[in-house]
Amino acid sequence: MSSSLEKLFGEAFSHLGGERSVPPLDVRFYPYAGLHHTIRLRSGRAYVRLSDICKDAPVEVHRALAFVLVARLLSKRTPAIHERIYRAYSMQPEIQRLSDIARRHRGRKMVSSAQGNVYDLNRMFARVNRKYFQGELPTPTITWSKRRTRRILGHHDRVYETITISKSLDSAEVPEWFTEFILYHEMLHIKHPAKLLNGRRYYHTEAFRTDERRFSHYQEAQRWLERVARQQRIARPRAA
Repeated sequence: MSSSLEKLFGEAFSHLGGERSVPPLDVRFYPYAGLHHTIRLRSGRAYVRLSDICKDAPVEVHRALAFVLVARLLSKRTPAIHERIYRAYSMQPEIQRLSDIARRHRGRKMVSSAQGNVYDLNRMFARVNRKYFQGELPTPTITWSKRRTRRILGHHDRVYETITISKSLDSAEVPEWFTEFILYHEMLHIKHPAKLLNGRRYYHTEAFRTDERRFSHYQEAQRWLERVARQQRIARPRAA
């Protein structure tokens, strides 16, 4: 298996690397926590580690993955055919299920506390749940992030059933309604699971956006996001 994989990666290097010689290759499967792959150049050798979830994939998928990773390493555009083949494989329900199982059993989720210095996320969740979801939304694990992240203000993890809110929002300088809006956005991910369409996973569907606009301070929240982006000179922060 290793020699056949190395042949596929050699093919990708030859196709994408131009006049560059193909480096010695070390290609192996690795028990990552999910559908994760890495490729690195060290001392002239290319080290490739592929998720063992893909171990039994058809050879055309291995070839596509080789082109995807080598293109990433060389900062080249991945040929569309290989991008399409790998995406179609990775988005299959069974592969997504195996990825979720690997994350759940091999990975770990960093959880601190829902009680912040200013805001209590558990109490906030209960209040928002009553107001917008008739109290029917199941309660996940809710936590403040470990770091004061500025770009990603919130994240819902469906595998660990966790909502993480940026610690930067646990501040008296941040309006309570804005922190509520970010939490509400993440709660909508529970109500509106991602949709798979044409090999792509869509998280913010039209139904999601329609419900998001129901938030009582929606327009103020959008203006606050723009204000933060201007003040910090960063891309507009967002909830994931």
